[in-house]
Amino acid sequence: MRLSLRFVLPLMLALAGIAYAVAPLVDRLTLTWFVHDLDARSLLVTNAIQEPLQEQLAAGKKAKILEFFNRITRDERLFAIGYCVSPTAKALATRSLPAEIHCAELDRWVEPRNHLLPSDKGPLHVTVQPMASEAAPEARLVLVQDMSFVTRRSEETKRYLFYLFMGLAAVVSLITVIVAQLSWRGWIAGMRALLRGEGLLRQPGSAPPSLPGFKPIARDLQRLIRDLESDVHARDESQITWSPESLRGILRGELRGEDVLVVSNREPYIHQRRGDRIEVQRPASGVVTALEPIMRACSGTWIAHGSGSADRDVVDKHDRVAVPPEKPAYRIRRVWLTPEEEAGYYYGFANEGLWPLCHIAHVRPTFRSGDWSHYVAVNRKFAKAVADEAKTKDPIVLVQDYHFALLPSMIREELPEATVITFWHIPWPNPESFAICPWRDEVLAGMLGSSILGFHTQSHCNNFVDTVDRFIEARVDRAAFTVSFGGRLTAVRRYPISIAWPPAAEMLEKPVADCRSNLRQLNDLPPEHKLGIGVDRLDYTKGIVERFRAIERLLELNPQWVGRFTFVQIAAPTRTGIEEYQHHEAQVRAMATRINGRFARRGPPPIVLKVEHHEPREVYEYFRAADLCFVSSLHDGMNLVAKEFIAARDDDRGVLILSQFTGAARELPEALIVNPYDAEQCAAALHLALTMSADEQRDRMRLMRGLVAEYNVFRWAGRMLLDAAAMRRRSRLEKKTGRAET
Repeated sequence: MRLSLRFVLPLMLALAGIAYAVAPLVDRLTLTWFVHDLDARSLLVTNAIQEPLQEQLAAGKKAKILEFFNRITRDERLFAIGYCVSPTAKALATRSLPAEIHCAELDRWVEPRNHLLPSDKGPLHVTVQPMASEAAPEARLVLVQDMSFVTRRSEETKRYLFYLFMGLAAVVSLITVIVAQLSWRGWIAGMRALLRGEGLLRQPGSAPPSLPGFKPIARDLQRLIRDLESDVHARDESQITWSPESLRGILRGELRGEDVLVVSNREPYIHQRRGDRIEVQRPASGVVTALEPIMRACSGTWIAHGSGSADRDVVDKHDRVAVPPEKPAYRIRRVWLTPEEEAGYYYGFANEGLWPLCHIAHVRPTFRSGDWSHYVAVNRKFAKAVADEAKTKDPIVLVQDYHFALLPSMIREELPEATVITFWHIPWPNPESFAICPWRDEVLAGMLGSSILGFHTQSHCNNFVDTVDRFIEARVDRAAFTVSFGGRLTAVRRYPISIAWPPAAEMLEKPVADCRSNLRQLNDLPPEHKLGIGVDRLDYTKGIVERFRAIERLLELNPQWVGRFTFVQIAAPTRTGIEEYQHHEAQVRAMATRINGRFARRGPPPIVLKVEHHEPREVYEYFRAADLCFVSSLHDGMNLVAKEFIAARDDDRGVLILSQFTGAARELPEALIVNPYDAEQCAAALHLALTMSADEQRDRMRLMRGLVAEYNVFRWAGRMLLDAAAMRRRSRLEKKTGRAET
């Protein structure tokens, strides 16, 4: 034992010295990385704001420009922004622009390129980007970015290195002690055996010697290793390659394989009766697209409304069915609703009330007390199903979307120790808009039953916190973005949703050339005919009418595309029982007919409208065959169609035209970003897409594919699960501390 200790102490001191010796090298390396990232970020910001900035300058609206700059600098790392028309002009800048920066001396900040400026708040990174135009050929944009986070991360790196080496020293020390004890015990046991006249080697088939003293050490060693692994996982989330396997690893490591349930209105597989046989459909839904791969990875239970005509025929006595049919990986628990409940809860309060209220798409929301009563009753029914399906008293429950605003607090009543993660897939409006809802307080209180409440974008998080602060008695911490209500804490977080990556092999098995020729032949189009694609539910928020207006304007302004370009619109029927959706479908059909009648006299029609359900493989074939994809949503939480189009283009071709009102527009600046209400701008984007060179298409598509690959749906779910795991660890520690104090 003394020998072991003589070895352990110098080892720990040596490893501590190595940690401090390595730290400066790590500092220099990480600083280089961060500066490179800030340069790239500066170029991205410049490209993103160049067009709107020049429009405001042309209009002479300096106040609007300053307001625009101030909105941009709300980013926690963008410290200041300025614009210099010429070296002799005064900078048009935010108040936070350092006094050392003048338009006449911008060249000093160009060389060296990565110039650091000291300040009271920490180091600042100054970048000067050219922004020349015909009116201002010498114009430059100055971006000042806060680098204090580098110092914080450097300190964290040093601390983590020290902990890592100390942990290694502890592990090596424990192993040394164990080996020393085993060696000593083995030598003593051998000597005693010799004194008793026994051999040193035990006979084959005999039991190994019992070492009761080893068991406590082994338990301590296992506990230490688990803690170290947990810390490493929590720190290195950004280094994880997100996949179904990494999600399973999180469940095994961070969550110890705990019970995971998903609750949504729409089920991932619907069984429909077609004559004497039963068909399985996968509905067109962003929620299903995002979550179905997660459940395959987690092998959990998905609780959903059983809406198919044959759903009851395939479930067991507990209303469960294993899916996917070809290779079951998880199960669906179906909840049955009466026609009155479905009409009030789904078509009524959810889709005639909350949906238009949150999307602000110029459709007046309708609220009825009868619909609200059904909404409450159905949420209660789903809460009971969650309690029935939970295998433990503290499951992790992922509640999906606006159909279940009341469900989190109801789950709390059934399972007080559950960790409830609610993700709101649609936008959250500003407080003034949400005030329209007659039951706004009840909706907010229901949602604040969540442990974690997620939205697609930070602006939606901001709107929700503002709404809570305005209407209910709750303690809001805007620094930590948490809300304390009813004795519970809810973390409000941004989790941009995405799709599975890589796409399933069967989606990409048909070559792009075959997809192009097959679909042109299917739609009676010439082999070299230009093809556009739109894939949406037939919903008024998707901007299909605005999309058709843009196509009509394209053909008016550029008649050379008449007979040479066709846009295929796949529109899956949805909510056909709601009058507003019936009116919208009639409007879309009438508009397509009118435009085709106007331009179809020369060759194929400009618009091919397909109001029918398409399987994912069929949709991917259209994505691979098209020259462009047009997403013109008037207001969208994220929009996964845009990301599916990118995933389908492994040939690095095709152009994405994307509405600025989608959450995806904040992640995909390489797309052609448009205002769907501006038919002229959209027509210009269509023309640009149809004439874009192959090299530019490739450059844009590769950047977008890289982002979708890195920020995929498994990362979206993994971040929520990691946050849930950290929350559960803190909760258990607090309980343990409370017991110790008592």
